[in-house]
Amino acid sequence: MKKMSVIVSSVLLSSSLVLSSLPTHANLPFSVDGQKIPSLAPMLEKVTPAVVLISVRGTHEVQQRNVPDAFKFFFGNPRQQNPARERPFQGLGSGVIINAEKGYIVTNNHVIKEADEIQITLKDGRQIDAKKIGADENSDIALLQVDAKDLKEVSIADSDKLRVGDFAVAIGSPFGLGQTVTSGIVSALGRSGLNADNFEDFIQTDAAINSGNSGGALINLRGDLIGINTAIIGPNGGNVGIGFAIPSNMVKNLVDQIIEFGEVRRGVLGVSGRSVTGEFAKAMELEAAQGAFVEQVAEDSAAQSAGIEAGDVITKVNGKKIKSFSELRGKIGSIGAGNEVKLTVIKTNGKEKTYPVILKKTETANVEPASIHRMLEGAELENNKGKGVMIRTVEDESPASMIGLRDGDIISGVNRKRVKNIAELRDYLKENTGISLLNIIRGNSHLYIRIR
Repeated sequence: MKKMSVIVSSVLLSSSLVLSSLPTHANLPFSVDGQKIPSLAPMLEKVTPAVVLISVRGTHEVQQRNVPDAFKFFFGNPRQQNPARERPFQGLGSGVIINAEKGYIVTNNHVIKEADEIQITLKDGRQIDAKKIGADENSDIALLQVDAKDLKEVSIADSDKLRVGDFAVAIGSPFGLGQTVTSGIVSALGRSGLNADNFEDFIQTDAAINSGNSGGALINLRGDLIGINTAIIGPNGGNVGIGFAIPSNMVKNLVDQIIEFGEVRRGVLGVSGRSVTGEFAKAMELEAAQGAFVEQVAEDSAAQSAGIEAGDVITKVNGKKIKSFSELRGKIGSIGAGNEVKLTVIKTNGKEKTYPVILKKTETANVEPASIHRMLEGAELENNKGKGVMIRTVEDESPASMIGLRDGDIISGVNRKRVKNIAELRDYLKENTGISLLNIIRGNSHLYIRIR
C-alpha cells in the first residue's frame, strides 16, 4: 500500500514562505498593532484578561424515578409518588468583562441559572464572588457584577457589519481546563431554530466551541467582541465545527436594558407571519425568497400604528437584510420598548417602503429584588421618566411591605442623593452598606423610610 501524504492547513499559517507562495485573497493578518507578524498573540495578550472562568454552586429539584412497590421501602415513604428532591449541583462556564470600572460581566443565563453561589476566576488567578444583576432566559443572556480593581474589559464591535468569511476567535474555558483560544471564520449569519421559544439571531462559526465555552467571547482580529458563545451542534456535546454565538449588538441592547431596569423590557412589534421560502416567493410573485411575510397585524400594535399591513414582506431591519421570520423575531426581541426601529417592506403592489416603528411595551415583569436590596424584595419597580423609581405594586407580607412601602410610591433619592432610575438606585445602595434612607414621594407628601 502506498503511503499517503496528508496536508493539514489552519486559518493562520506560521510560515511566511508558504504564505508568499499562496494567493492573499483570504486577507490573512500580516499586521497586528503595527507589528508585521502573522500571529494573533499580541492582540490576545490584551483581550484574554477580560475573559473569565465562572464557577457556580446551587441546588435544584429533581423527580425521583418510578420505583417498583417491592423496593419502595428503600426509597422513602411508599405513599409518596415521585417526590421532588433537592440535589446540589456545580457547574463551569465562561464570561466576558464589558465594563472594568463597574465590574460588569456578561455570560449565558444557562451558566448561572439556579446558582446560589457564583465565583469568577480571572486570568491572573484572582477568585472573586459575583452577584447577578439580571438575566433574560429567552435570549440566554445574564449580567453579573464583581467588586474588584485592575480589571480589563473588551470593546464591543458592531456585529451588523459582520460578513460570512470574516475571521473569528473564540475564548473560553472548555471542560474546565482553563482559558483556551481557538480560531476559525464566521460560517453563517442570522441562524435560528435551535429553540423555538427563544429569541435567536445567531452567528455561526467553525472556531472550536465546547462545553464550558458558554458565555465566552467570540472576537474579531482587532480584539473586539462580536458575540457571546452559547450553543453547539454535535454528537455527545463535542465540537464538529458548528458553534453559535449571540451577536454583540443583541447582547449590548439586552445588557443596557438590564443595567437600566434590572430586567429586559422587550419591545413588541405586533405581527404574526412566516418565513418567505422559494415556493412561497413563487406563489406570491416575489423576486427574492427571503424575508418575513406578515400574515396578521394586531390591533393597536406598533406595526399597525406605523402603517404595516397584512401581506407586506419585511426585508430589512434598520437597513440590514433579514432572511426569515425567526431572524426578524430575534432582532426585534432584543430592542427595548419605546425605541424606534426602521423596517423596510415590500408592499403588495411590489413597491419598497421604509417605516419608522416605535416598539410598544410588553407586560412589566418584576425586577430582580436581590440585585437592588433585600429589603425591597416583593416590590415591582419601574423607572419614572427620569424622576425616580416608581413602585408599581408591593406584595403583602413581603420585606418591602414590612418597611412601609406602598403601591405608587416613588423613590426619588437615597440619603439625600437624587436617583433618576433603577441603575442609579442600585449603585447608591451598593456604595452604602450600612443604614440607608429612601426619600419617598407619596402623593403630595415627602417622607423617609430607613433600610438596613
